[in-house]
Amino acid sequence: MYFEDTLTMHASRLLSLLMLLQARGRMSAQALSAELEVSVRTIHRDIDQLSAAGVPVWADRGRSGGFQLQEGWRTQLTGLTETEAGALFLSGLAGPAAELGLGEAVASARLKVLASLPPDWQADAQRVSARFHLDTVDWFRSADRTEYLGAVADAVWRERRIAVRYESWQGLRERELEPLGLVLKAGIWYMAARSGKGAAPRTYRLSRIRALTVSDQAFDPPRQFDLAAYWQESTRRFETDMLRETAVLRVSPRGLQLMQQFGTATAQAITKTATDEGDGWSRIEVPIESVDYAADRLIALGPEAEVLSPPALRDQLRSMARRLARLYAGR
Repeated sequence: MYFEDTLTMHASRLLSLLMLLQARGRMSAQALSAELEVSVRTIHRDIDQLSAAGVPVWADRGRSGGFQLQEGWRTQLTGLTETEAGALFLSGLAGPAAELGLGEAVASARLKVLASLPPDWQADAQRVSARFHLDTVDWFRSADRTEYLGAVADAVWRERRIAVRYESWQGLRERELEPLGLVLKAGIWYMAARSGKGAAPRTYRLSRIRALTVSDQAFDPPRQFDLAAYWQESTRRFETDMLRETAVLRVSPRGLQLMQQFGTATAQAITKTATDEGDGWSRIEVPIESVDYAADRLIALGPEAEVLSPPALRDQLRSMARRLARLYAGR
């Protein structure tokens, strides 16, 4: 069994190596080694095996050399496993693809993939898309207005500068930007862009663009820019910068359930800090953005939570409770 598994992993690696060379062109042994997580010596051995099997791999020696397939040569082998084929039909986000203007292209690609699958896989692949659906928009919300999504996507793809009128918290601003990528988070589209060469990328919400013009002027994206890594770091930094204060509360079991819906940071804080008060209630410490914002959220818990600190938050909730009592008194 171990021998069979080893052969399968080896064949899979050879196929991945072939697909990398076909998709990216010339690659150095070091780059292939990092991509496939094996040693450089293993890459050289795999290249020799591909050549022995009749795959026309050319090797350019020297510091700037690497490996590449003979120009014009392509394999028709997709290398899809049954599970991977099903995953393709699960990952097709019809809504976002249509917003980007790729609805017909996605549908066409799915048909071509389906036609290339063995007959006994086709039913399984279609069953996946029929039984699983991904909805990216949260409850009781509609998707953001995406009037300029298609134009921004085109500018990202063609590496063209854009001029936008953008509504930030400081008001309307005119900006010239180099769009580096698009991100869809919880039904909301964001753009990573920089103001020019050497400038740090920033995040812009597409629904806040009030006017947009795509320029004919091209730009060179930074070679080291990784959209996924940028987004992960920027969201982590955003949450850290926003949630600077801490509130201490006594919360009932129902209050804890309600607070789990306040977001990931709150849910994680509850898990880490909750201690039993002995009367069924728990004592917790949660991060908050500001006293005003926290008061607006915590008032919804009603009698299921009591703020112990900071004093300013406790005072604001007390004031809000008094106003509520006066509003409903005698009616």
